Amino acid sequence: MPAAAASVLAVRQRGVLFVTLNRPATRNALAPEVVNALAGALALAEADLDCRALVLRGAGGFFCAGGNVGSFQSRLDAHAVEGSDPVAARNREFGHFMQQLAALPVPVVAAVEGAAMGGGMGLACAADIVLATQDAQFALSETSLGIIPAQIAPFVVARVGQRVARRMGLSGERVSGEAALRLGLVDELAADSTALDELLAHWLSRIGACGPRANRALKALLRRCGHEADAALLDDAARQFAACMRGEGAEGIAAFREKRAAAWRCQFSAGEIRAAQAVPVAP
Repeated sequence: MPAAAASVLAVRQRGVLFVTLNRPATRNALAPEVVNALAGALALAEADLDCRALVLRGAGGFFCAGGNVGSFQSRLDAHAVEGSDPVAARNREFGHFMQQLAALPVPVVAAVEGAAMGGGMGLACAADIVLATQDAQFALSETSLGIIPAQIAPFVVARVGQRVARRMGLSGERVSGEAALRLGLVDELAADSTALDELLAHWLSRIGACGPRANRALKALLRRCGHEADAALLDDAARQFAACMRGEGAEGIAAFREKRAAAWRCQFSAGEIRAAQAVPVAP
């Protein structure tokens, strides 16, 4: 009997970890085993100091249908233990994963085809850069089931703001890729899946032109930035700047002055992305 296909696939190519949700039969719904495997992929990226970026996609031309509705009844049937609510506990587990995704030290690029619904839209909102095809759809669909987007709401608000989050969450509307671009949910659109590969290669080449250590330092700094800059934050930012200057900065400034590419520069082609061979990630 053949082995079951891995729920998440991943391949590392020239410092970029390409991660693919691999349950096309369920439109890559976020079943517990899928989330666990995704968390494993994030741990790989975080532990690998040579990792420069993570790309998140869905198999079968569909990004992610959100929560696995089929598992909801089993959650309701679970019994509380010593006053704890198993439904709340399972929901909070997904929130821990979302925190892990948002805190990943390397740039995260979401490439959305088909649709990003509910929790799938949450995955996109936790990414640093969101690319999508024009016919992709996005929705905060939980309220149409009588529930709420509890764990993804903070990440949606951080991405699109209160006004758009309220509009989408309180109506459950589906918006097209073009509307998502206008709303600030998507950064750039591609005409189709082939063009999406080309657009992804373009953005990865842009990321590849940046110092990988500098990108890690900037992500950590930006996560601490609020509406106002306090003295302690700016003091620490100055120390981080000095560390970068004495590290990658020396090479970057020398390359600029000498009119050459920095040693870390890495460019991608759409063909390389399409040719990447995926291997399973252990859950």
